[in-house]
Order: sequence, then structure tokens, then C-alpha cells
Amino acid sequence: MKISRKMMAGVLLAAAPLLFQSCATLNQMASALTNLKRLQFKIGGTDDFRLAGIPVSGKTSLSQFSALDALQLVGAFRAKNLPASFVLNVLAVNPNDGTGGSRQTVSTLTSLECRLLIDGKPTVVGNIERPVEIPGTGQATVIPIRLSLNLFEFFGDRRYEDLIALALAIGGANRDPVRLALDAQPTVTTPLGPIAYPGRLTIVSMEFR
Repeated sequence: MKISRKMMAGVLLAAAPLLFQSCATLNQMASALTNLKRLQFKIGGTDDFRLAGIPVSGKTSLSQFSALDALQLVGAFRAKNLPASFVLNVLAVNPNDGTGGSRQTVSTLTSLECRLLIDGKPTVVGNIERPVEIPGTGQATVIPIRLSLNLFEFFGDRRYEDLIALALAIGGANRDPVRLALDAQPTVTTPLGPIAYPGRLTIVSMEFR
């Protein structure tokens, strides 16, 4: 059966809106992915660090724990259960501020699935509890992630004093987030639905990535 030129023209005319819509959708997806890949993250520090239920935030050494707290910590260590809980603050910068030919956009982070690394050792996984808007202003937005883990489970080969020192280094008065890193995959919402970062990011405290 031969298809006449008139029929072919009709088919092409009918298909044109679909082709145009497909091209527009692809352009939107490419733009959203570009904006996502431009987001930068950095570990900012920790808040509300507790070890076996005992606040650590204001302390710098083992000697600053009360006698009762020290007994509780020793008991937890001997029971091979040193639960630590804290809020890890991740800083995010959205450079899509309208300069350099880019369009100013607000990125809504719907997921930051991540695994916490302490001294380079993979430990527990976590995520944000609710979506976070990151405005296109170039200013850092704080993204809190609440994490809990048993320090003994991952670092039980260390001495009691070393585990307390580790907790103080992470959440004490002189805490140093350089001991922490995140292996993460951000996901943002778009008019076309959620889009995940292609691959995983290593988020550290020394620089935005």
C-alpha cells in the first residue's frame, strides 16, 4: 500500500506537537540536571551530641564528666554498647543566582541519602527528614541530618579512652568535623518529578563539593 504525500504530510503535522513536547521535556530535564550538578555541599559541624544519653557538647576531656556520668559510660563500654546521637549540619550552596548567563532558580532538596564516614570508616546511613529549599542566592543553607550509631559496633577495637576522645572530637566543645565525611546522593524536585544526582558525592568539611 502506497502512502500518498498528502497522507504523509498529515501524519507529520499530527506528530509535530508531540515531537515539540518531547524536545521541550528533554530540554527541561537537561536544565534541571545541570542545576542539580551545580549544587555544592560541605559538612558544617554537629549539634546536640549525646553519648549513652549524656551531653558531650560543652566538654573537652574525659575529666569534665561527672563521676555518675563516668560510671554510666564505663558500664556502656563494658556492655559493648556506646550509643551516640547527634545532628550533622550539611551546608549547601546553590550558585544558580542569575549571573553568568544562568537563570536564577530555587532548588528543593527532597532527599540526601547518605552514609556517614568517621575517620574514613563507613558507618550508618541517614537522610533528611523533610524537603529543604536552597535559594539561588549563593548563600549557604543549613541542612540538618539526625544520626544515631553505636560507636562500639564500629570502633570496638579501640580503648575506652580513645572512644571517649573520638566522641569529644566529633561533638565536644572543640569538635573538628574534619573527622567526618558523607557518601551521598542528592535528589531534587523538578516540574518533571524527582531527579537524583548522577552518581555519588563525597561531602567533606574542608571545601564545598
